[in-house]
Amino acid sequence: MNLISLFLFICVLLPSVYWFVLALAARSSQKPEIEGREPRNRFAIVIPAHNEENVINVTVSTLLNQNYPRLLYDIFVVADFCSDQTAREARRAGATVLERNDGERSGKGAALSWAFNQIFSTGEDYDAVVIFDADTKVDADFLLIMDVRLSQDELVIQGRHAVSNPNTGWLPALTWAMFIIDNRFQNLGRSNLGWSAKHMGDSICFRAEILRKLGWGEGLTEDYLLRQRLLLVGVRIAYEPYAIGFGEAALSWRQAQSQRARWLRGVQEANQQLKTQLFLTFLKKRDGLLLDGWLQALVPSYSTLALISIFLLLMQVIVNLVQPVFLPFVLLCWGVLAGLLILYPVLGLIWEGAPLKAYIAILLGPVFIFWRSWLALRVRLHKGRITWVRTEHHGS
Repeated sequence: MNLISLFLFICVLLPSVYWFVLALAARSSQKPEIEGREPRNRFAIVIPAHNEENVINVTVSTLLNQNYPRLLYDIFVVADFCSDQTAREARRAGATVLERNDGERSGKGAALSWAFNQIFSTGEDYDAVVIFDADTKVDADFLLIMDVRLSQDELVIQGRHAVSNPNTGWLPALTWAMFIIDNRFQNLGRSNLGWSAKHMGDSICFRAEILRKLGWGEGLTEDYLLRQRLLLVGVRIAYEPYAIGFGEAALSWRQAQSQRARWLRGVQEANQQLKTQLFLTFLKKRDGLLLDGWLQALVPSYSTLALISIFLLLMQVIVNLVQPVFLPFVLLCWGVLAGLLILYPVLGLIWEGAPLKAYIAILLGPVFIFWRSWLALRVRLHKGRITWVRTEHHGS
């Protein structure tokens, strides 16, 4: 019995080490020096929008107030099969509007791929392309900071995607706190190790030649799939925590469920498609980028590991109360591992210097873990088609 417990402990410990390594690597970051800098790069800012008349005006207006020479960036709003006044509001705000009404509407990826073809065919000489969601409120120094990172020979840079509406309910507050932890550990940790940050689909900058070569892609999670494709050609996504875009989190569990189900199915399909290729390419090139990409595709999520470790610990404690069969050392190992996994998100908030309300928000963390694990199981067992669903934005 003890040997079986130790074997299960090792099976949970090994993938947990991966998450702990990312956490330990996320201790420091330094803001790029932007004072007195002469901007060099010309940006095309692209915003896919489907029926976003409520928010697009404010988004474009904040971008027009960047601390960056106005002649060095253009704003394109892709009005993707809109049935409202998105195109009119975007034009009024000062953006160039690309209206897409032909073909099949299949989501953000298709809209961006179409827009890139339109923009690159104009012959305009853009050095980089930045993608924002239609509801993103962008920090005034965003382009200036991206200009610095591009001068450091980065090819793809993910900015900090933060939540703008944590005060509109428990779910947005929990999402806000989770993004703080996720950005710190998964993005900053990976970037500090020289690995590739997550592609979050928003507030991300690409050298133009990367998109000309690889495009954006389509599918349920074209951003995740593009990250894996970048790894296969040796391109990492750097993370820049001081380039910030604020977007709205889902207001209801129902809306969040459709988002999460789409994401889980898309990640599952992408991993099935490229997991073996990532590993074989790693064996050939011995590149840490590829190893991390393969591990991310292989290792269970933090929430799954936390749920499994706590469940197995409780089962063993209950069994021991009835009839002692587990050695104290075995139970101690499980207790330490479960405790570390419980403290994992708290450590992220501490290192980030998060306010008290973030700690209060993650009290709902156990609810999210059970909900996400149930949804992941449901998505895995359900073989039906999952389609892209638009997230409703209200402005915040």
